[in-house]
Amino acid sequence: MNLQLARQTRLLIAEDQALAKSHMKYALEQLGFQHIDYVDRAAYALTSLRTRQYDVIVCAYDLRQEQGGYNLFEQLKTEKIIPLTTGFIFTSADTAIDVVHAIIELQPDEFLAKPFSVNELDKRLSKVVTRKKVFHDVYRYMDDQNPEQALKELEFILVEPKNAEHFPLALKTKGDLLLLNRQFESAKLFYQSIINIQNFTWAKLGLVQCYIHLDEFDDAERDLIQLALQPESMLSAYDLLAELQIKLEAYDEALECVNVASDISPRNVMRHITAVQLARLTHDYEGQFNSAKKVVRFGKNSVHDTPEMYLSVARAGIDFAMTAETSQTNKIIKQSNEYLRQLKSAYPKVNLDHQLQVISARIHYLKDENDKAKDLLDALDIDNLEEQSVETLLDSAKAFHDLGLRGSALKLLDKATLRQKELDAPNSLLSRYINQEVVEKTAISISPKNLNDVAVVQYKRGELAKSYQTFEQAFRVMPHNPAIALNLLQASAMRRSREGKAEASMNSVMKKCRFTLESASLSEEQSQRYETVKGLLDQVV
Repeated sequence: MNLQLARQTRLLIAEDQALAKSHMKYALEQLGFQHIDYVDRAAYALTSLRTRQYDVIVCAYDLRQEQGGYNLFEQLKTEKIIPLTTGFIFTSADTAIDVVHAIIELQPDEFLAKPFSVNELDKRLSKVVTRKKVFHDVYRYMDDQNPEQALKELEFILVEPKNAEHFPLALKTKGDLLLLNRQFESAKLFYQSIINIQNFTWAKLGLVQCYIHLDEFDDAERDLIQLALQPESMLSAYDLLAELQIKLEAYDEALECVNVASDISPRNVMRHITAVQLARLTHDYEGQFNSAKKVVRFGKNSVHDTPEMYLSVARAGIDFAMTAETSQTNKIIKQSNEYLRQLKSAYPKVNLDHQLQVISARIHYLKDENDKAKDLLDALDIDNLEEQSVETLLDSAKAFHDLGLRGSALKLLDKATLRQKELDAPNSLLSRYINQEVVEKTAISISPKNLNDVAVVQYKRGELAKSYQTFEQAFRVMPHNPAIALNLLQASAMRRSREGKAEASMNSVMKKCRFTLESASLSEEQSQRYETVKGLLDQVV
């Protein structure tokens, strides 16, 4: 690096390993840097960054105290604590594939694998400082949320031959700004022109985003299938496939894509939150609980660490226990209570009386302690919940519905619907889930915990039509439960045997039941029953 430029550059080094810090200090002094601050904790870095402007931050990914480097940089980006004109370089001795993916997703300016030479540090710092100077005005306008002016500044960069080495980044940034400015037709033409010259992965991904926003779904899916097969684009491709499937309301497929992406890069908390929301829409209660646990695991000491994070996993556990086998219920309740204990420990001063009261009522109901559950709900004033979140209203509605108080449940769902409309998010996954809950709670008066039992009693009484309807309701809210799928399929077979034919809707239900059963691990008894039911269906056909 130019010595004068090094002397003008202010650095913040976040490193807590003594040997690595000593090596960094020696290297930077050799290169001529004079304005350097050292911190060994994320909290100290935040304090420094809120009081002083730096040109470049060099941060260890694996800071061991409280927040790690990953959580620190995520917070800096989310809360916009540093401007885009400030460079950020990650260092890490761990180059495992999940670490690399996590770092790539956060998009730092550079990454240095430890140990690194003085020469390598010099190259990376020079590249970052030079790049930030060239793009200074572009980034300044982007920080000011003025993409139109940022695009104009980019054109100045692109017409200067001396900036040739920065052209690829300038072009990528231009595409990003066109998307940000919702100029999808212009962005589509831009990306197509880039691909015609050189097959950049970022251009192909940008083009797919245009296709999705322009409802050109076939083109989007065609390109994404190819991109998902390439290691450098696989993660982004699965994210975009999930976005596409959500637009198509194919939530099962969307959840599958999100889970694949989460396995590739598990530290992305927002992706786990999306998995929770999609799992609710698909009635995948176990998946919902597992994803909510991952939110807590990776969200601690991050920008995602809130009381709602712990409440979400406790609620997901109760939803799962409500639909699980009786033998699993106590174990799941125990896990939910552990997350509530963590919540109280992490946020002892936050008033969560209403939320915890509702959760306690739902747990009492799971334990068949209905009187205790009702006492807790009777103490709630459901007409005055203006300060409660949409999620709290939803959980309250579930508690009232489970106890047979459907009128109060629907009233709470109406409040949740109105609250969500105030947030102006009509197509969000949460809005879609609220609508689903309204439809299901209106149509089904029995709790998930009791639906199958009621249907079994009806079936044994010979009330085939009633039992079929109740089994169908149970399967509607628990489509991944093989025991319910088997019961419904058997009830369907008996109806077909008596009536001699089946409506198209019944054929569709039976097809879904068989898919669930073919996908599940059945017990020996279930396998034998399934073969018997298939034989009965063959006779009817």
